[in-house]
Amino acid sequence: MGSLRDLIVLVGPGLEPWRCRSFDWEDGTIAGIDRIEPVLAIEKGALVVIPGLYNSHTHMGDSCMPDGATGLTLEQGFFRPEGFKYRRLAQIDRREHLRHVVNHLRYMARTGTVGHIDFREQGPAGSELLREASLITGVESVILGQFSGVPFGAAELSANSAPLPGGSLRELEAILSVADGFSESTMNDLTDTAWGEIREATRAGGKLRAIHCLENRGYRDVSMERTGRGDLVRAIEIFDPHLVVHMTVADREEIALLARSGKSAALNPRANANLGLPMPPIRDLMDSGANLLLGTDNGLLNSPNLLAELDFTYKLAKSQFADAVRPDPLAVLRMATSNISAVLGPGTPGFIEAGLPATFVVLDFHQPHLMASQHIPASIVTRVTPEDVLATFREGRPLYESERFQDEVL
Repeated sequence: MGSLRDLIVLVGPGLEPWRCRSFDWEDGTIAGIDRIEPVLAIEKGALVVIPGLYNSHTHMGDSCMPDGATGLTLEQGFFRPEGFKYRRLAQIDRREHLRHVVNHLRYMARTGTVGHIDFREQGPAGSELLREASLITGVESVILGQFSGVPFGAAELSANSAPLPGGSLRELEAILSVADGFSESTMNDLTDTAWGEIREATRAGGKLRAIHCLENRGYRDVSMERTGRGDLVRAIEIFDPHLVVHMTVADREEIALLARSGKSAALNPRANANLGLPMPPIRDLMDSGANLLLGTDNGLLNSPNLLAELDFTYKLAKSQFADAVRPDPLAVLRMATSNISAVLGPGTPGFIEAGLPATFVVLDFHQPHLMASQHIPASIVTRVTPEDVLATFREGRPLYESERFQDEVL
């Protein structure tokens, strides 16, 4: 059993900060939270416990080539078959690749992340490698596999009617035997017929579906040219994804469609900025009521550090709202915590309450830049650094513990 005393805990799906006498966990479960009163400001520091963070869009395969996309366009860096990423992934030794992925998962734990949704290239072998890294580190990897090659040529994509070739169907079965779901890069990579086949295969296996949409205007334009419909419309109507990624150039009609569909969207502002793309319309997406998540995207572009993503997203959103009030910083923090349950289900609540999994992060608000915080949620979103993370737990298992943390546990 573990116990922390005299601290602040962000409690419930709303992440309300409470001053507490104690926070206890045992056998992977939160055993008790002895609350005193709600609190927003502190004067002399405190331990602060928050839910473990979830990174809802990663490509951990890219961790072997940090900043490798510098100076490359989206197409040059990430599109198959000649994109830089795919050429490099084809060359790397498996043992070396595993080492890079393990190191980056441990870095995620060091920065408060307990789980991630990964869009994993390289077919079944790629999913198997990430599964091994997840078991080594304890970080939860929700793996969405991708075909190892390109199933269709330009003529077949233009005709938009061909079913998946037999080899691709067999590969899909192999991927789903290892992975938690499936995602190709864009709707334009496959025909509508193939997307329907994948939808039925994943439904039959109880697997997740996700897709990148509207990362740039080309996604919509190519889809319109081939099919008369934008990529988001096709995704929702044909593929029925649990998660849509990017929405960077979404217009008001597309945002309204997303909200009506009840789909969740993972935003990736730092990655978009790094590629020189427009910033996602966070204000309009938040106003629409859509369930929003955060991701750090490709390792070629960003470190998988959600603390940096929270800060960037919050300030970008405030700029778009163009006032000093909106958004509430807790609305942004929920994008990396309690909003995750809409995709991963009630077994991954993303918040802290007695009886729920002991999945949490301990922050050191005794640090000089945090000890007199007048708005604890705002300081979590904008000021906490990796050095302020004392410990990260997932279901009671410590994924990371600093030397300082041992002095705090009873």
